[in-house]
Amino acid sequence: MAALLRSARLLKCLPSGLCLWPYAGLRHYAVIPEQKGPAKDESSLGVRSKQAQQFDWALAKLDSSVRRTGRVTKTLLMRIFHDICRTGYPSGNQALLLLRSCGSLLPEVPMAERSELARHIWDKLKELGASYDASHYNALVKVFLQNEFKFSPNEFLAKMEAAGVQPNRVTYQRLIAAYCNAGDIEGASTILGFMKSKDLPITEAVFNSLVTGHARADDMESAVSILSVMKGAGIEPGPDTYVALLNAYAERGDMEKIRQTLETAGSTDISLMDRDLMQVVFSLAKAGYHQHVPSIVDLMRHERGYVPDAMNLCLSLITQGHEDTAFSVLKTFPTLQQENESGDSNNLGNFFLRHCVNMNKPVEKLARYCQELQDSNCHAAPLQFTLYCCLEAKNTATALELMKIMKEQGQPIRPHFFWPLLMQHVKDRNTVGVMEVMKGMQELGVPADVETLSNYILPAFPNVAVARDTFKVVCFCVHVTFLADKENVTFWEHLAGLEENQLELSLSAPQSHPPTHSHGPGVTFYVLVSISVSLLSTEGVSYFLYNLIDSMSEAEVQAQEEKLRQYFNQLKSMNIVIPVNIYRGIRNLLDSYHVPELIKVSSDSPSTRKLAELKAEGKPVGPTLKQLILSLCSEEKLDAALELKSQHAADMATGGYAALIHLCCRHNNVDEALKLKGELSHKDPSVSLDSTKSIALVKALVKHDRMEEAVDLLKEMKEKDVSVVDTAVTLLFHTLNAAALKGDVAAVRQLQATVFTLGLTKPTANLCSPLITAHLQTKDLSGALDAAMECQKQYGHLPRIHDVICGLVENGDTELLQKAMDFVSQERGEMTMLYNLFFAFMQTGRHREARKIIETPGLRARAGRLQWYAEKCVAANQMESLESLVEMTAKLFECDRDEMYHYLLRLCKNTNDWRKAEATWTKMQEENVIPRERTLRLLADILRSNGQEVPFEVIVKCSSYVSCSCLVCACRSLFHSSLCSEAYSELKNMDRKGEALGPSPYSALIRALLAEGNMEDALEVQKIATTHIPHFKLNDIANSLLIITQAKKNLTKDALATLKSMLQADQVPSKLSITRLVQSLGSHGDIAGIQDVEALMKGLGNPLNLSPMMFVNNTAIARIKNGDLDSAVEGLEAIYTSAGEGSQPASMAFVFRKVLEEKNITALDKLSAMAERLANHFASYGPASDLFIQLMDAGMKEEAKFMLARCSAVAEQREALVSYMSRLSRTPGQLCFLALSLLLILSFSFSLNFFDWVCLTVLARSTALDNDLASAKALYQQMQSEGVEADELCLKRLAKLYKSAGESVPFTEPPVSVSLHMPFKFQAHNIHM
Repeated sequence: MAALLRSARLLKCLPSGLCLWPYAGLRHYAVIPEQKGPAKDESSLGVRSKQAQQFDWALAKLDSSVRRTGRVTKTLLMRIFHDICRTGYPSGNQALLLLRSCGSLLPEVPMAERSELARHIWDKLKELGASYDASHYNALVKVFLQNEFKFSPNEFLAKMEAAGVQPNRVTYQRLIAAYCNAGDIEGASTILGFMKSKDLPITEAVFNSLVTGHARADDMESAVSILSVMKGAGIEPGPDTYVALLNAYAERGDMEKIRQTLETAGSTDISLMDRDLMQVVFSLAKAGYHQHVPSIVDLMRHERGYVPDAMNLCLSLITQGHEDTAFSVLKTFPTLQQENESGDSNNLGNFFLRHCVNMNKPVEKLARYCQELQDSNCHAAPLQFTLYCCLEAKNTATALELMKIMKEQGQPIRPHFFWPLLMQHVKDRNTVGVMEVMKGMQELGVPADVETLSNYILPAFPNVAVARDTFKVVCFCVHVTFLADKENVTFWEHLAGLEENQLELSLSAPQSHPPTHSHGPGVTFYVLVSISVSLLSTEGVSYFLYNLIDSMSEAEVQAQEEKLRQYFNQLKSMNIVIPVNIYRGIRNLLDSYHVPELIKVSSDSPSTRKLAELKAEGKPVGPTLKQLILSLCSEEKLDAALELKSQHAADMATGGYAALIHLCCRHNNVDEALKLKGELSHKDPSVSLDSTKSIALVKALVKHDRMEEAVDLLKEMKEKDVSVVDTAVTLLFHTLNAAALKGDVAAVRQLQATVFTLGLTKPTANLCSPLITAHLQTKDLSGALDAAMECQKQYGHLPRIHDVICGLVENGDTELLQKAMDFVSQERGEMTMLYNLFFAFMQTGRHREARKIIETPGLRARAGRLQWYAEKCVAANQMESLESLVEMTAKLFECDRDEMYHYLLRLCKNTNDWRKAEATWTKMQEENVIPRERTLRLLADILRSNGQEVPFEVIVKCSSYVSCSCLVCACRSLFHSSLCSEAYSELKNMDRKGEALGPSPYSALIRALLAEGNMEDALEVQKIATTHIPHFKLNDIANSLLIITQAKKNLTKDALATLKSMLQADQVPSKLSITRLVQSLGSHGDIAGIQDVEALMKGLGNPLNLSPMMFVNNTAIARIKNGDLDSAVEGLEAIYTSAGEGSQPASMAFVFRKVLEEKNITALDKLSAMAERLANHFASYGPASDLFIQLMDAGMKEEAKFMLARCSAVAEQREALVSYMSRLSRTPGQLCFLALSLLLILSFSFSLNFFDWVCLTVLARSTALDNDLASAKALYQQMQSEGVEADELCLKRLAKLYKSAGESVPFTEPPVSVSLHMPFKFQAHNIHM
């Protein structure tokens, strides 16, 4: 009571004229004082620009996260923190941003950990030179309060004063809250005395803290009386005051008082939000009164934003150990209830289950939560998702327990479930951890498959022998007696020998022991093939078989021919099909061994001959026929596919019919497609085409004006319950739009009505727009408006309303325009209507009317709409319209003026109009616009590129460095002019005079010197900078340049040391620096260095997307440099032979180029043999193509021709060759060489139609580039004589040559279209398809 009286006395002593702030309008916001004082140091334009970019990015990410969810993740926060630290010069704004995020915005992190994180960020940024003011200290106190961190307010004040920072009203206010949270009214009174002495206002927040303080001091009577004191001081208690009182009662579990307080608040027109009641729920749970929580939860109105707030409440409760209470809140989510009523399953409990796993909640609770969520239809597969979270968190014990529960429920457990648990163990070479997981697999009865063993188990062991011994000890999957067998020892030894060939094994145990035979070569072979069938998957068997045959001599193969035949028959009886690429390799081996009968047995390649053989034997041909049909369809061979279908109509499968129908649609053969569909329905009425093929058929029917059949097909899709996928929806839009562009309103309306009525897909603005397009095509604006209004009423979309309104404005149809505006205002709101009308006036050039609209009182800026129109102006080079937009929006409320001027400067940049840019800068100054760094940088770039002086300079005040703005300006001019030597000399003069700069000019000069390769001067500048600035260090850009320079100077060890120091400083190197370093290591034969770099890059937090082949290629170069050609070839060959179909490695052209440059004939011969072997045995043509192209580039035409003769399939590698020829055609003076290249390729090519087009295109481009009219004429005559039709791009280029020479064009010149500007590669792809 005495404390209360002291508080009251302080209030009575306040000056009568004191203005007390009503705080009700500022709930949940902190008032941050204006930051004052000089900046930390001088920073250059480049570094400040980078800091501003990073701050904008960080602010946008955090702001987006808080707006959407009300929280941030620790991962995002730490990523931003590390990015800021890497710059080396954190700004005050960045520090403030990070500190504010360490409190209640991290509900998934325990409070103690949040406080420790805040202290770590504070200390680290201070160490890096961040300057703290009162706002930073206030943010730190706020975080401590949110985290319930105990600290001494007096000591905190003392530290502020010691740092030379004066506390402000917010500081005192929050320190009072700290005292009150501890129930220390005496301490709070002391702070109040400070505030009185400084004439600071006592706000509602202070009274709220006193309510909490008296309650925590066990004096509820005084706590309640604070409300009367507030009224006496002229402050009406607001929602926050009542929340503080409710929390006080909640901490005592007094539900009766809580109800009375809620009634009192309601009687005074105080409306408490759901978020306020959630604080009461949290207080009840923390105090242990869980039984009262449902009563408060029932009072919530589920306002907009309830779900994200309730999610944060659940996360906080789980973090504090009240997961049962959190689960009771989860079950009240309105979204869950709505979804359940519609019968749709959802997964909105994911966040709850994930956080429970992260907080290591008991398995029993997890299982109960999952069961309840599934029983209430709140989650489709909660147990599986919880297991996923456990695997993601590497929680082995919980994951195995959950798998046991899933198995008891009859759910399948797959081998890949264990991969995440094994990955870290394999990375750490932790064989004990691997065996623990494997024991778990064994207990669950899950055998490890090929991928599990080869990728996630065996790499943890030094070699296969150690793995075998370990498995023997634990008896994993294979019996000890089985392993002890001599044949199996041989088998393991053989596996060890095949390890380099990437043999993929499986630990699946055979169901019984193999038969016992006497020991001998033949028996050993039998055991090998028998065990391979038992242990290996289909792919593993294929690799085993290839390596087995490859390791045998011709005599051994012929001697074992009968046993091999038995093995092939055994594979055939087990329905094991060898992949095509491996089959080709085996076929070539057997062919070279002169065993044609075995080739016939082993061949499973689909062909018409195979079909005939299968039919003659009375065996099913369906699968083989389907595969051949699909192959023909992929090659667009419609006639051949139809002929094959007619020959084997009785054996056609559904998949074959579907592929043929789709092919007919692509070829516009509608009748044949319908005929095939009829045959399919007759064969099996229950079968239906998938949505993509069905819509493709609908599109073909609409194109041929067969609307009734198209509608019938859509109805059939509904009857057969065909699920429409996203690609089909896109195709449906193109179908509707094609009809709309013809102006066929009836067709579009009929199709739309059918699709939407049947419910094949949900109406979208995109799908609704073709109806408006059809009306606009026919100039029917009234119909377009009616159609748009109809779409809004029926489907809630208003497509192409901007185009409709623009048309009405242009025609001056005021009646219809008024009708449109009334409708938009009614449906979308008055502000949307005003913006639509404003942009229509702007688009049609009626700026006076537009100004009247934008000056409407109460109109606020809508950034998205303004950005849309500004981008439209920039894209169309509409300077006048954009200038008017910028001018008209000058006084628009909440308009980002810097953003608007930035659009204007972008257009100035595009048009290279520096005078307009200079005038824009003047207007910005008149309007007092504070530009961002990117705006200044853009303006400076425009002026500098036109030889104009940059009219602005950032003057930075500095207390610890010499302020010499003129000198700094001079140095920067030198940097920008790339006159590094003059800048270096000037800097040396400054150093001799004892003058110093900030860290940024030093960093800029170092980067400029390193960019020129001047490492010695750059290091000297670094030495000077370190003398004046002890904490100076190179940033990531400078260090990356240093690595590149060291690599070029063959200082590979220094470069590697620089890289390691960068990573230790948490900096990220550039991709180019790593590439140059690895190439330098490779050229010096330093294999260990390359491996070190690769290991460092794998551990990098932010991956650089480096190609794995970079390390492989340079390792090969290093081995060649060291004279180890065999290892180099083996390493490269293993990469290509282990790659599956469709996943060929990247190019190894770099290796061939280096070998050719060094004229290493021995290495070239071995690599050439390898390339031929890969092409002929494995159908892997990448290396051969790379070698051919490098030989052509090196001018070795004869060698390239010989290469094609040995590997003719290289001429069929369209993508590589088209890219190569396209590159040549872009280089002037290459016409002759290009023609020879094409002639050489065509002499070996079997795809003449394709290469005809390629020839014309690249030769036309090359002749146009060389301005060679004579060659162009010859080319055109050749085209006419051969009957080859040129495309528009080719004709356009030829026509330009004729016109340039002043001659008439001998053909009709095609009009300019967008397609003329398509990339060459894209057009080639279209022709191919």
